[in-house]
Amino acid sequence: MAKKKQPKLHPNPTFDKAKMPSRHTTAGPERAPHRSYLYAMGLNEKQIAQPIVGVATCWNEAAPCNIALSRQAQAAKIGVDRGGGTPREFTTITVTDGIAMGHQGMKSSLASRDLIADSVELTMRGHCYDAMVTLAGCDKSLPGMMMAMLRLNVPSVFLYGGSILPGKFRGKDVTVVDVFEGVGMHAAGKFSDSDLHELECAACPSAGSCGGQFTANTMACVSEAIGLALPGSAGAPAPYETRDQYAEASGEAAMNLLRLGIRPRDICSREAFENAAVVVAATGGSTNAGLHLPAMAHECGIKFDLHDVTKIFKKTPYIADLKPGGKYVAFDLYNVGGIPIVIKELLDAGLLHGDVLTATGKTLAENHKDVKFPENQDVVYRVKNCLSPTGGVVGLKGNLAPDGAIVKVAGMHGEGLVFSGPARCFDTEEAAFDAVVKRKFKDGEVLVIRYEGPKGGPGMREMLSTTAALFGLDVGHKVALITDGRFSGGTRGFCVGHVGPEAAVGGPIGLLKNGDMITIDAVKGRLSVDLTDKELKKRRKAWKPKKNGYTAGALWKYAELVGPAVDGAVTHPGAKKESHIFADI
Repeated sequence: MAKKKQPKLHPNPTFDKAKMPSRHTTAGPERAPHRSYLYAMGLNEKQIAQPIVGVATCWNEAAPCNIALSRQAQAAKIGVDRGGGTPREFTTITVTDGIAMGHQGMKSSLASRDLIADSVELTMRGHCYDAMVTLAGCDKSLPGMMMAMLRLNVPSVFLYGGSILPGKFRGKDVTVVDVFEGVGMHAAGKFSDSDLHELECAACPSAGSCGGQFTANTMACVSEAIGLALPGSAGAPAPYETRDQYAEASGEAAMNLLRLGIRPRDICSREAFENAAVVVAATGGSTNAGLHLPAMAHECGIKFDLHDVTKIFKKTPYIADLKPGGKYVAFDLYNVGGIPIVIKELLDAGLLHGDVLTATGKTLAENHKDVKFPENQDVVYRVKNCLSPTGGVVGLKGNLAPDGAIVKVAGMHGEGLVFSGPARCFDTEEAAFDAVVKRKFKDGEVLVIRYEGPKGGPGMREMLSTTAALFGLDVGHKVALITDGRFSGGTRGFCVGHVGPEAAVGGPIGLLKNGDMITIDAVKGRLSVDLTDKELKKRRKAWKPKKNGYTAGALWKYAELVGPAVDGAVTHPGAKKESHIFADI
């Protein structure tokens, strides 16, 4: 790999308040009123004089992925204190996809990513904190927190809340995706009410995020690969007390970064984003990474769109046999050595930039130099014996997706990578799900779910309920599905998401009619419809915009601000337009 330009650092070994944001709230006689509030919360003069460090979590009682975050935050605060800082804990929201899935609540999911970033930004700006430790568990909260870190650019460390332990159902490991697929089996008459009840009671036995290589665990891998989290910190399941040790170490690491003057944008270079994309592809990660990596890069002023991500996916070998396309869950990966063994194998194969900075203050290669690849296991393969020579996620383009689209192919092979069939169109996810459970479709069709994009939904819903129902009906390999919305990281089968431009802005997916012949070719990277340019132009002229029904509130605001999926569905101009960085105020 080419040698990268080293960032300009801002070392501050003595924690000089004159160079820190917290001087605006803690230093000088004019800040006596501000300090009085700090005294009221039990802080002393020494603590007020130290760097003030935000410990931001998405703790709530909405779902198991968040429930263990408060405990870990207390440990992170111990680490901050031990490192010479004064921790101040605060929380933000989470919308949990598993509970929001399959109904109107899912419209809130992607919008929550940007609200999390915004709310953390406003808290940090309003209180002038000097550094940050962030903790997150559910799908959109991970990128939301990392976006905030990159936007604010104060020394920061990210900590994943940990995955759930696998459930046990009749002798096999199960996850929540098995329950979603169980709904389809129930609809097909293959599962009784008592069968489904037994499965739902067994699938999620502990705190933690969904256990397969779904979006949460994919973005946890990203946090280590991109350098914002400590090596190995993403691996231990949420209930394990070893997570608290990583939380303490993360607090200390944030203080070390403050001393060294290393900021998130020093860590997240273009090469670091490339590393993140490689690790996503190598682990068969979620297609949502094609949305979140561009959004994170946008916070740094780096152009790294869906096409940049999928180019890397295409040339990366697939080496980790993880659900939903493979056999194993996050707990199994942890038991054989975790994300560090994936990173080490990719480093040794020359597929990662080893000289990028990380949250340890050392490079990625230095962090992993002593990692040994485990033998006698088949969770992670050697690159030379990879499951597939190209990554588990593929980018598509064509006359049906001029801006691109993305499909997860992990676990798919040979003839299954090409699908051609007539369109059956639905203008909402609910209409598609109803048709699926009532078997109102034919084998060989391409189900089209549209007007579910970032603007059109609004909120770019995930379609796990529909895709899982197809597999429960045992027809998941007999039909394909395309959407301008998204798919859960738990989705399997030939399911194409992020089709752009979306229907709501007149994209070709909105011009389709039932019976139009669609071809999905994951080998050549094409998504096309058998229509001439002349016919598409004629249909576009006759097309009329469709109102989404949200005329006030947060979703109206989101639809007004959000950009296209190809650029990460971002809601503000990004670092290229900023006049200052918060860390320098």
